[in-house]
Amino acid sequence: MASNPELYINRELSWLAFDARVLNEAFDARNPLLERLKFLSIFSTNLDEFYMVRVAGLRRQLLAGVTAATGPDGIVPAELVSAIRARILELVGMQQHCLHDILLPALETHGVRLVTMSELSAGEWQTVDDFFESDIFPVLTPLGVDPTHPFPYISNLSLSLAVQLYDPDNKVERFARVKIPKSLPRWVGIGRANHFVPVEQVISANLGALFPGMEILGSWAFRVTRYSDLEVKASDETEDLLTAIEEQVFQRRFTEVVRVEVQTGVPDEIRAILVDELREEQTPEFALTPDDVVDGGALLELGDLMTLATLDIPELRDPPFAPVTPVRLRDTTRSIFDVIKERDLLVHHPYESFTASVEQFVQAAAVDPDVLAIKMTLYRTSGDTPIVRALTDAAERGKQVAVLVELQARFDEANNITWARTLEDYGVHVAYGLPGLKTHAKTTLVVRREPDGIRRYVHVGTGNYNSKTARLYTDLGLFTVSRSIGADITDLFNALTGFSRQRLYRKILVAPANMRDRLMEMIQRETALASVGKKGRIIAKMNSIVDEQIIEALYDASRAGVEIDLIVRGICCLRPGIPGASDNIRVMSVIGRFLEHSRLFYFANDSEPEYYIGSADWMTRNFDRRVEAIVPVDDVLLHEKLHSILTTSLTDNREAWDLAPDGSYTQRQPGDAPVRATQDIFLRDPWGGAPPDARTEDARAVHTARRS
Repeated sequence: MASNPELYINRELSWLAFDARVLNEAFDARNPLLERLKFLSIFSTNLDEFYMVRVAGLRRQLLAGVTAATGPDGIVPAELVSAIRARILELVGMQQHCLHDILLPALETHGVRLVTMSELSAGEWQTVDDFFESDIFPVLTPLGVDPTHPFPYISNLSLSLAVQLYDPDNKVERFARVKIPKSLPRWVGIGRANHFVPVEQVISANLGALFPGMEILGSWAFRVTRYSDLEVKASDETEDLLTAIEEQVFQRRFTEVVRVEVQTGVPDEIRAILVDELREEQTPEFALTPDDVVDGGALLELGDLMTLATLDIPELRDPPFAPVTPVRLRDTTRSIFDVIKERDLLVHHPYESFTASVEQFVQAAAVDPDVLAIKMTLYRTSGDTPIVRALTDAAERGKQVAVLVELQARFDEANNITWARTLEDYGVHVAYGLPGLKTHAKTTLVVRREPDGIRRYVHVGTGNYNSKTARLYTDLGLFTVSRSIGADITDLFNALTGFSRQRLYRKILVAPANMRDRLMEMIQRETALASVGKKGRIIAKMNSIVDEQIIEALYDASRAGVEIDLIVRGICCLRPGIPGASDNIRVMSVIGRFLEHSRLFYFANDSEPEYYIGSADWMTRNFDRRVEAIVPVDDVLLHEKLHSILTTSLTDNREAWDLAPDGSYTQRQPGDAPVRATQDIFLRDPWGGAPPDARTEDARAVHTARRS
């Protein structure tokens, strides 16, 4: 049965609504000034990725002649592109207003300034000129354009200067491009504390040194955005996959341009040159048009504002915090394996330390003489981390170490290729996953010899094994020695590294094997309970909800009377509050200091509640095109902690937004009683005030039964 388009919000427009909520944080005067600048930077980098993937994909649909709607919302590509263009124009205008009319003037009152070259004193000019001569001039390469010098290749997201010159000898105007290397600081210090001039202005003021004998008529910054999604065909040969990814990463440098940002004030003739020359490098079907050239304001590449946002001015930033060591791991005389063997351990990042839990787990496994094997998935890693070093150390000690490195982690492909080869050099068995699927699961398996036999220790998380993002993202992790879960994770790794076609699992939900079916069953179970007068209840926290089958099942559940709360940070294609369809569904989004990244699912199950955490959002790609793992939290002693996270998040009235049936979001107003979960409550208590673990005999008995 075809879906009703009126029940769906368009995915791309929902994503832009998310980025608008990020942008709102830059306007919000309740946030410290440098944190507001940080959100402005995040908005910009988010928009870059949106162009590189989503807009570029839509553009390709149009060029392929697609005229029918490709999603359940019923919007055809041409209408969608027009709606996106209008919305982005509006948002970028708000961004420019926020930066130039609000944030920069406010920062100036605190001694932080972006100045122009014309504002410099003679001494400051000398300071900047000296820096230009010593650090900038040697790395610049001016590239002229004429019949003997073709228009140069412009790399993705690189900042450049378009230079208009006059040749007095030949009496002709010339065009040149000067690339601003990423190796240069974007903001050049002028000698006064926290005063900077943009590097492109420093270069513009010194173009005479690059083009001696030429008259400089003008220069303007510009920047291009290229299609950047990988298109790797499935291959049964891992070496072929590695080679294919490397080739795609290389070829991505030369994909079509989908956006040209130009500095305000660029002359029409310079715009025309950029369009004509960039069009020449592309095949006719991907030809650039004037509509693809956008005014980026006085400053381009606002993602670089993140550097300024990290200035060490405590009064302009969020108060510092230090993740706490989980209570059960504070006794350093006890092995982490003994702690986990006693009973399951749940951790909540970034409030609880990633270093003292996940990294300690892997490091302890690497040096423990009783550990026989370590198996791990790596989707994104931050490089030379304690985890990577522990894995190589374990391999050198003769342990069996197998790592699934996902080569297709978007925009981390090159980094992951490097670390895959590094791990191989140390003797780690590296696999690249299943053909046609991204491995997005966050799992670690440690096999340990103990006096009573072999025992498997498992960690399943919602976030990447990345020490940097573990301090910035909210995530959950479960450590367990459950025999069933240990056997399931073993089967999963065998499927990832070998030729297993495992589809049946005891406890865990695995995509694409059984995850969608099991989630549908649990939603339908709540529906059936509500249909006979019992209380049906679902609370789900995730990054995005897009999948049509799941959304339809939630609509059916709502019609039956199931009360549903969805905490969805980003894209939500479901429309809540529609009479007769989603009356009982509420959707909220939390945007705050930390990126809401944890996936946590609760099903009331007629007073026998079930909780799950894992790597998957409710998106079609997560169910069908990725390897995902969701694990039940069976230990009833941990349920109150998980329930506290959900209920605390639902009561947030400071950083929360409510989704209306028309797709718009309204920020909650706290009045006199603000509740800010991520900033206040969880920073004080990682579990939102949940009491210490109960140790009753009844709970102990249920816990023991479920662990087996």
